[in-house]
Amino acid sequence: MLMPKKTKYRKVQRGSRKGLSKGAQTVYFGQYGLEAVEPAWMTSQQIEAMRVTISRKLKKVGKLFLRVFPDKPVTKKPAETRMGKGKGSPEAWVAVVKRGRIIVEVDGLTEEESKEALRLASYKLPMKTKFVARTP
Repeated sequence: MLMPKKTKYRKVQRGSRKGLSKGAQTVYFGQYGLEAVEPAWMTSQQIEAMRVTISRKLKKVGKLFLRVFPDKPVTKKPAETRMGKGKGSPEAWVAVVKRGRIIVEVDGLTEEESKEALRLASYKLPMKTKFVARTP
């Protein structure tokens, strides 16, 4: 699973997911991409599932570019614990994905093959996405 090697703080606040993505709004590395239509937190498990699905379709011809990284720790208190006594311990790592962000890009495949690979990958994600092509 993806996670940072080192962080400045062990626990972070929840933050906001509203608004448009600040960066990664255009297909830059590959030919086709998957764009987020709504905001969400993508866990490292979801990113890995998406990566495996796409790489199965790519075989050894295409190239995959991940444009998200889970750098935010999400905490959770143990089950059946009373309120108070501080914040829970970090449980998962998530990537904050805002509207308009390109999540993943592929290169080296035809448009139909790319569309199929990204369609299968979108089923693994917690938000609505759309297929986008690079604009010349």
